[in-house]
Amino acid sequence: MSVSISPLRLDGFESLPTHIRQCIFWEVDPVGIPGPESGYVIDSEFDKEAWVSMVMLDWGKCAQVAVESTTGRTIGTAFYAPPGRVPRARLFPTSPVSADAVLLTSVRVDAGFEGTAESLVAAVVADLVERGVRAVESFGIVRSAGDEPDDLAPAKPGLSDPSSTLCPGCMTDAHFLTDVGFELVAPHHRFPRFRLELDEGLGWKSAVESALAGLVVMATIDATGRERTAVPVG
Repeated sequence: MSVSISPLRLDGFESLPTHIRQCIFWEVDPVGIPGPESGYVIDSEFDKEAWVSMVMLDWGKCAQVAVESTTGRTIGTAFYAPPGRVPRARLFPTSPVSADAVLLTSVRVDAGFEGTAESLVAAVVADLVERGVRAVESFGIVRSAGDEPDDLAPAKPGLSDPSSTLCPGCMTDAHFLTDVGFELVAPHHRFPRFRLELDEGLGWKSAVESALAGLVVMATIDATGRERTAVPVG
């Protein structure tokens, strides 16, 4: 199994999984979406592609994509952007995102591709370091029993509680963020906010190496005493 990671290109939008193409949890302000009684139907795929196009043209790369090499299927994505371009970013109880940080909105990977999420984060970090960004922040989620991966409830105008239109599958597990080097900066029982510094010496390098560590099976000694060689996963 081989996985390649590269920045999302606008002409590659159609190759994204259906939910990723259609979910506008982060990209559209729920306050501005009319209720179902209005008869207005939002074209979520159109709005998601429009958002991606706008951010790419004005700011640059905003997503990393993981592709399974033998099939060409997209099996993972990581989206990121300046918080001012992410309407949902101002609605969390741990908002706002720091002014010097880019927001990592979501890291989503199909089951069975261990290490790919860490590799996606490493690609995001490497891109932001190259662009001179000082830090990356992310809203984690502490999951509850009722969370469904693709549960995007209808948006309701005027609501400021992010859980009222929650898409758990497009949020990142809090424990995953700590595992790849993020530090807690705004505690919350449900939506803690995390930060990864990118400008303190070689701190960003350590973060990348920590993320990539998930791609390697470390050398171990088996029952016969033979040493196994470390091999990349994915």
